[in-house]
Amino acid sequence: MIRPMFFLFFFASLISWGQGEYEPSDAYPFGRPNPKAPKEILDFEPLIGICDCISTTRNKDKSWAPSNKMTWEFKYIMDGMGVQDQTIKEDGKHSGSIRQFIADSSKWYVHYYSSAGPTPVLLAWEGNKKDDKIILYNEQKAPNGTDGFFKINFYDISPDGFKWLGEWVNTNETFSYPTWKIECTKRKNNAKLSNEQQIRAAAKAFSGSYLKKDYEAIAKSYTMDAKIFPNNTPIIAGYEAIKKRWSGSSGYTPIEHKIVPEEIVILGDTAHDYGHYRGKNKNDDGTEISYKGKYVVIWKKVNNQWKMYLDIWNRIKE
Repeated sequence: MIRPMFFLFFFASLISWGQGEYEPSDAYPFGRPNPKAPKEILDFEPLIGICDCISTTRNKDKSWAPSNKMTWEFKYIMDGMGVQDQTIKEDGKHSGSIRQFIADSSKWYVHYYSSAGPTPVLLAWEGNKKDDKIILYNEQKAPNGTDGFFKINFYDISPDGFKWLGEWVNTNETFSYPTWKIECTKRKNNAKLSNEQQIRAAAKAFSGSYLKKDYEAIAKSYTMDAKIFPNNTPIIAGYEAIKKRWSGSSGYTPIEHKIVPEEIVILGDTAHDYGHYRGKNKNDDGTEISYKGKYVVIWKKVNNQWKMYLDIWNRIKE
């Protein structure tokens, strides 16, 4: 068993490096799976998002307690290399997990924490997807001392939701004692943003990157074969040239920038968009200059993300 605290430190270190391309964002509120992650990262894909759930646990006298309403949210973390989930329960006993598939051992490792009590050392489950179920185990003795496992089952998984069962089983699984069951329904209004919403969010993110002078992020908002058409210059093509063009500006600091799409038309994996932009710069001498202009952008969908392929703009005289 890999030590849980090592993984917690490892995860925290990765997250502290900053936001990545596959982290949750305006366009992708629950993140996206990183293509470089093990293919098993897609095991939890149907669960990504928010579900409304009914949770029922078993009392010590073996009866089932009254059901408890909760929400269960799954999202991609660590730039799409892992999965994190959390439950917000009606009774206030919230919980969550950090999930990572370790290719070297061909298993999921799931580290669990809860608000119901302190968790200086996280409980850990491990397992795999089997057929249409995700099965995880944590070694655990029965109250009478019998060796066995607490077994977690995700099953009946579909775009509409899933079911979950927690049960104690003996080592050869000839005996099962269910202790916790959950039924979840996926929220339809928490699906990923529409293509138009994603493009609007990408335009907003571009303005944010420009104001921060994050030229790397600006260049990544374009396709690798993109072309831009600034005023009074030849066509500028390709990632490095576009990055150089944006980072070459000097003599001022941008203090306002906003892109206002007037029309966005989606055509499969391409789209065209036109509208206006406006902003304000502060010159090195302290003076401020406002400006506005018009633009046309051709977008392409690359790895499920909208990026600019052709970007044409010019100023409008005040």
